[in-house]
Amino acid sequence: QVQVVESGGGLVQPGGSLRLSCQISGLNFEYYNMGWFRQAPGKEREGVSCINWSGGLTDYVDSVKGRFTISRDNAKNTVYLQMNSLKPEDTAMYYCAATENETRLLRSRCQALDALSYWGKGIRVTVSS
Repeated sequence: QVQVVESGGGLVQPGGSLRLSCQISGLNFEYYNMGWFRQAPGKEREGVSCINWSGGLTDYVDSVKGRFTISRDNAKNTVYLQMNSLKPEDTAMYYCAATENETRLLRSRCQALDALSYWGKGIRVTVSS
């Protein structure tokens, strides 16, 4: 059984930082391409960042470029999202997801949500003073 578990969320002031972690069990993590997604209240879920199986290819939605960094540690079955210079508009539920379909995920610039096979339950990030 595949389990996807996010951690590291919480409340942070504008300009602050958080690091999200996502650990996966029950699959061969090193073969999977990973993405971070978010959904703000009243909005559709969007892709934030994604990384291919080797870590050699990454992409980001324009609104987080230069502030967020995605990385992975295949030895720990974990993908990370380092979030710096956080803004109130980054407030959302953040989800981690996995897919074997590298092409669809990267060509869509992390927006092909239907390509993702396994999803976590999400973790809340609130940016507020």
